Amino acid sequence: MAAPDDSYDPLTPVPAIARIFSGGDAFSLWFSLGIGLLVLQAGAFLVPGLSLPQAFGAILVGSVLGVLLLALAGVVGADTGLSAIANLRPALGVRGAAIPAVLNAVQLTGWCAFEIIAMRDSADALAKQTFGVSNSLAWTLLFGALATALAVMGPVSFVRRFLRAWGLWLLLAGAAWLTWKLLADHDLAALMAKAGTGEMSFGAGVDLVVAMPLSWLPLIADYTRFGRTPGAMFRGSAAGYLLANIWFFGLGACYALASGGENMLLTALAASGGGVALLLILIDETDNTFADIHSAAVSTATLVRARPARLAIGYGLICTAIAVAAPLAKYEGFLLLIGSVFAPLFGVLLTDHFVVRRRTIEADDVTRKAGAYWFLGGFSLRGLTAWVVGIAAYQAVSRLAPDLGATLPAFAVAAAAYMALTSARPRRS
Repeated sequence: MAAPDDSYDPLTPVPAIARIFSGGDAFSLWFSLGIGLLVLQAGAFLVPGLSLPQAFGAILVGSVLGVLLLALAGVVGADTGLSAIANLRPALGVRGAAIPAVLNAVQLTGWCAFEIIAMRDSADALAKQTFGVSNSLAWTLLFGALATALAVMGPVSFVRRFLRAWGLWLLLAGAAWLTWKLLADHDLAALMAKAGTGEMSFGAGVDLVVAMPLSWLPLIADYTRFGRTPGAMFRGSAAGYLLANIWFFGLGACYALASGGENMLLTALAASGGGVALLLILIDETDNTFADIHSAAVSTATLVRARPARLAIGYGLICTAIAVAAPLAKYEGFLLLIGSVFAPLFGVLLTDHFVVRRRTIEADDVTRKAGAYWFLGGFSLRGLTAWVVGIAAYQAVSRLAPDLGATLPAFAVAAAAYMALTSARPRRS
């Protein structure tokens, strides 16, 4: 019998007997992670700058492009059986991969606290509206404890015992209710006929949409490493996240346009009789905090010799404490800045795995000093240089051509730089 899924060293391939994730499991997980309050809010940002037809076009294009790259990153985990950060060692070096490990843990801690705050505020507003009761501290502790408990369970237990058993059906019911209320209470044709103000370009809209699936790039292999086959992980992850991203970005845009702005979104949803559905989505939001805590623990476990489950407890306590003590909303820009480094990083990773190494690595060498991935003192100059070039491209595009959108250009520049450096430099560097 396989050991619990949280017991596997993130630097050691998951054994074949424990790779039990099916395509349906991947679909359930990534459909669930693609649904959330923050996705609704992101969809609301598309309008009225874009008209609703333009917004749907940006949602479709951005979702397809982002999900394709996300699913390919999932294939890397299924190919190697290693965690997301461990898979960066062949491209960055055994020591070089410590840099994104630290950045990933920092950003995930911040986003976890931000998610807890968002859930707390929404749940407290719903409780106040429905029952006249308000207790933000209790909501914070409840959501923090629930997310930590799920993270300790590990991904396989979470999907099999929580999502596949009943969680997914609650989500589908909530999403269906919100969709039905939209169609019943609002004239969709009239919303589609409204002209956009032009404050947002189509390219910027695509960039906003594509950023959501790409924000999961540093996490997905932590789950697909338990997959039975790479093909099943690609299909299940892509289908699940694509459906959820299009659905909820679209709902967010429609409700925001109908209510007069993104600031009125949650109020409009609750007032329209969607309070029950919102509560279900709120419960689902816990899976995002679960993923943040689990992957922060896995990233840290590549640096220190400790079980991810124990580290998850620590991260859960830290995230909850931050949510209690800090007005984290003012740090959102800082968190987005950290997150922007991961699109070019995974341009390097995908190019290295699929083009340079042709989907094969020496798993034993990801921890070996003076092994194949030691390069120069544990650092790959090629990988790190290409990553920096991609980050520079992101900053340049975002400043010089903000209407274009910086995420995909930075990804492409980093990938091209890595290919050029790989051809020009000897493999040992």
